[in-house]
Amino acid sequence: MKILIAPDSFKDCLSAKGVARALAKGIRSILPDVDCIMVPMADGGEGTVESVIDATRGKRIELKVLDPLMRETDSFYGITGDGETAVIEMAAASGIELLKRDERDPWITSTYGTGQLIKDALDQGVRKILLGIGGSATNDGGAGMAQALGVRFSGKFGNIPVHGGGALGELEQIHMEDLDPRIKQTEILVACDVSNPLTGPQGASAVYGPQKGANEKMVQKLDRNLLHFAGLIRDQLGKEVSEIPGAGAAGGLGAGLVAFLDARLMKGFDMIAGVTGLEGQIREADLVITGEGKMDAQTRFGKTPFGVAQLARKYGKPVIGVAGTLEEDASALYELGFDLLMPIQEKPGDLEFSLKNGAWLLERSGERMARLLAMKI
Repeated sequence: MKILIAPDSFKDCLSAKGVARALAKGIRSILPDVDCIMVPMADGGEGTVESVIDATRGKRIELKVLDPLMRETDSFYGITGDGETAVIEMAAASGIELLKRDERDPWITSTYGTGQLIKDALDQGVRKILLGIGGSATNDGGAGMAQALGVRFSGKFGNIPVHGGGALGELEQIHMEDLDPRIKQTEILVACDVSNPLTGPQGASAVYGPQKGANEKMVQKLDRNLLHFAGLIRDQLGKEVSEIPGAGAAGGLGAGLVAFLDARLMKGFDMIAGVTGLEGQIREADLVITGEGKMDAQTRFGKTPFGVAQLARKYGKPVIGVAGTLEEDASALYELGFDLLMPIQEKPGDLEFSLKNGAWLLERSGERMARLLAMKI
């Protein structure tokens, strides 16, 4: 029997790789001859680099970049085993978790460090970049990222270093002549699982600005600045980006990546499934196991386990979903491709215990699955 184990991470507990290993260990303790194939998954957010590295036997690149407040910080990205593709989490350079709560200020936070990660990946010789843009601290429309790659911006008094969304309103000209020429030979795919436009009531500033430190007055100013920025992009670059679904992701970085790098926005799961070869692995499996920290009715909206289940359903493969917490409304997932949902908790409501002992509980869950498979019914 071949069992494919393709979970997402269990947030605050285990990486996707750790989850897969624990489940496989439990299964093999009962069924030692079972072939467990592990494909740790992600959806473009935290853990994406590790998942792709693990799946392709790639390598992790560590380097110094500038954080959202333009301070030097340690960062990283990954390169696939064939050396042809880089995978980047923008949060590793421009993420909100890099700032203390009282430092969060989208008026001055920049995506410059994300551009530095892209540039270093180009230096490594890759010509394809997978970029996850969740968890940002910024609202600069990707202007900082573009500057790191050679784009210049100017206003009435000359060049303007755009350090944050507050500077966008001062811009009058976009200068593309010094953009890194390697960009034109590079395919850039962006994992973007939100559909927000750049501006307006559902735009980057209004929806995500407050959690990044913006008050109501700042939100209004940031929105006007992004609207002005989109107008410059339209008039000077000939690209209408403001209404593209996902343009407002990561404080408008989605729009900036399309405008300056000709990037393509796509669903995070689809991107990671493609690079890990997930569909082919599912086609060859007898059973598929997936999961994440919490599973509920919302799991069907772009979450990794749902994507795995849909591919398994395509090939008629049974699917088990494993979760740290299984909410009451998760039963809706039985109509959407899951055959069995299994919580790992053994002590009702004891979340702290589960977080501390996640690997052990997952092993125990793997054992129970294997005992069920071994039953002669």
